[in-house]
Amino acid sequence: MRFFKLHLVVLLYFGFLMNPLYGYSLSKKTFVVVLDAGHGGHDTGNRGNGYYEKTIALNIALSIGKILDKYQDIKVIYTRKSDKFVKLVDRASIANKADADLFISIHCDAFTSSKAYGAGTFVLGLHANQRNFEIAKRENSVIFYEEDYEKNYDGFDPNNPESVISLTLMQETYSNQSIEAAATIQKSFVANLGRKDRTVKQAGFVVLKYTYMPSVLVETGFLTNRREGAYLNSKKGQNEISKAIAKAIVNYKNELEKGVVNQQLFDEKEAPKEAAKITSNETKDIRFMVQLAASKKPIEAKPYNFKGLKNIVRQKEGIYYKYFFGNSKSYKLIQKEQRKARRAGFKSAFIVSFRGNQKIKLSEALDALK
Repeated sequence: MRFFKLHLVVLLYFGFLMNPLYGYSLSKKTFVVVLDAGHGGHDTGNRGNGYYEKTIALNIALSIGKILDKYQDIKVIYTRKSDKFVKLVDRASIANKADADLFISIHCDAFTSSKAYGAGTFVLGLHANQRNFEIAKRENSVIFYEEDYEKNYDGFDPNNPESVISLTLMQETYSNQSIEAAATIQKSFVANLGRKDRTVKQAGFVVLKYTYMPSVLVETGFLTNRREGAYLNSKKGQNEISKAIAKAIVNYKNELEKGVVNQQLFDEKEAPKEAAKITSNETKDIRFMVQLAASKKPIEAKPYNFKGLKNIVRQKEGIYYKYFFGNSKSYKLIQKEQRKARRAGFKSAFIVSFRGNQKIKLSEALDALK
């Protein structure tokens, strides 16, 4: 219970650092991706057929980064760029400090049967079956390499299924975005490489739990499968896997940008037409709201989609859905609501004014209230 309460408080704090609108910050010009090469140093990862998971994961992560570096609006950050050991909690900390938009952890799978093959993607969630639990347990067991793991993870036990339950609550805010990112990667594996579709699965991974952004763990294939292990250990295989993942990341980013726009710039172009002078009797109908964002696709007006802000109102105007916070006849009170929204992370939040249900210019509303 102490584990749950402690990290719930941590989530509520850090959850406000990121914009959960499809996992993308409207105020950002750069899309930040953190690439996490699993294992490293004295933690070799799985050794299926004599290969080193840590080496393959690092090669793929660095190769993905080289591809993404060609895009001026994408910034790549690595949790490690060499063969060194990095604690799981430190990997997540790197992503959180970078205020990343997406976290991708790269791994290679293993199984008792050498017949298992194919690439899979995972997001944080309750494991649907024993197989998913075993995968998470294997990856989570890395914490035993840390001398102070009991302190770092507050008594979390990778071997105890009950410990995993509390993990899922921590990434709930970003679950939809994580699933969308994972699905994009999975589709890229199938469409571009003809890999077996192992679908998007959920399991309790510690490294995903501590991140406060959409996060995906990729199992690029099975080293325990002789043919697939040789492919993953080859330069050709690593290059192809890297290209597929990089392409998926770009596609995911592009889809976000299609759905969400900087509404302040949009409204400057679509300013309301000059309205008739407001009479004194109509000033009582003037009210103010804070506009947070706009999207082409409807977003559910729930607190978890808007950094915990409550009573969000969604209205459709033309081809856009617009999202408003606060509703007051007092300009001073709505300014407080605007500051609250900006502190939550909506840096471009701005005040709009209405007379009844008709949007009017802010200057016109303020003049009428003098």
